[in-house]
Amino acid sequence: MNDKIDIKKLLGKYLKGDCSRAELDTALGLLGDFSRRGELRQALSEFWDEEPVKIPGQDSEEDFEAILDQLHHRIRLQKESKVSIGIRKKVLAFSKIAAVLLLGLFLGIVIQRLKPVEEVYYTSIAPKGSISQLVLPDSTMVYLNAGSEIRYSAEVRNRKREVFLQGEAWFEVVKNDKKPFVVHTPWYQVQVTGTKFNVKAYPGDETIATTLEEGSVQVLFAGSRLLRENKQLQPGEQLVYRPQNRTLTVKKVNTHFYTSWKDNKLIFINMNLKDLILLLERKYGVDIEVTDNVVLDYHYDGTIKNESILEVLDLLRETLPVKYKIEGQTIYITKK
Repeated sequence: MNDKIDIKKLLGKYLKGDCSRAELDTALGLLGDFSRRGELRQALSEFWDEEPVKIPGQDSEEDFEAILDQLHHRIRLQKESKVSIGIRKKVLAFSKIAAVLLLGLFLGIVIQRLKPVEEVYYTSIAPKGSISQLVLPDSTMVYLNAGSEIRYSAEVRNRKREVFLQGEAWFEVVKNDKKPFVVHTPWYQVQVTGTKFNVKAYPGDETIATTLEEGSVQVLFAGSRLLRENKQLQPGEQLVYRPQNRTLTVKKVNTHFYTSWKDNKLIFINMNLKDLILLLERKYGVDIEVTDNVVLDYHYDGTIKNESILEVLDLLRETLPVKYKIEGQTIYITKK
């Protein structure tokens, strides 16, 4: 008969109050031996639930020792009592009191730990015309593009590392293989353990894109009826998803073109004016209206860094057959 079975049987008798005087002394000796607390916890778990039970939280060892401390304190008070009763009655009294105290204290801590704790979330916003930078509780670096917002948990001990994004953000995620980092968008989730990548997920945009600079990411289409296959991206790849027809493509790109915005620089390669206008509205916080829809099909190549919105409009007027005027807070673009 091995040690573990002996401990389990002895504790079983102890918790039922059936110990003899010698068995009670042995049981109390075991409970006081902190070097065997792992065996004791396992034996108690098997006795109550027939399967191992872990105390939630990171302070389980301290909790178990606190149980034993309080248990022995109360038992000592009982032993020091001057009430004269028969040895057999005293043994049974000690055993039953100890069992009740141990069970109550142990389960009390478990119940307390199992109470739901409401998550606390913070929201960071980059209004139109600005770019925000923030550091998450796990030290992950985030750049938030204009017209974007991100929601994240303030609980650093949370088992999950996750954020909820509307708009565009660039991430430099601190590596942690045991706790993947997840970016939730309305269309899909991006899961990583440590990497640099960009996610553009503005509501209303025709395309949603994830661009990977370093490491690897997995794009998860949880709940999608048409797209059931997850996609693994490699450095230099971009996944483009079109919500209207639920199609996606994965292609090789120059990632700098899609992440330079965090350095306050925009690069356009054959971009149609419709998409360019959206970018300009977000970057400069302005309203732009096009009075002639044919203009939206024009394409533009160029780079914008420190130019003002007026300088950008002048560049467009010089390179494309368009003109503009400003009325109040709105910029109107028309065909020449």
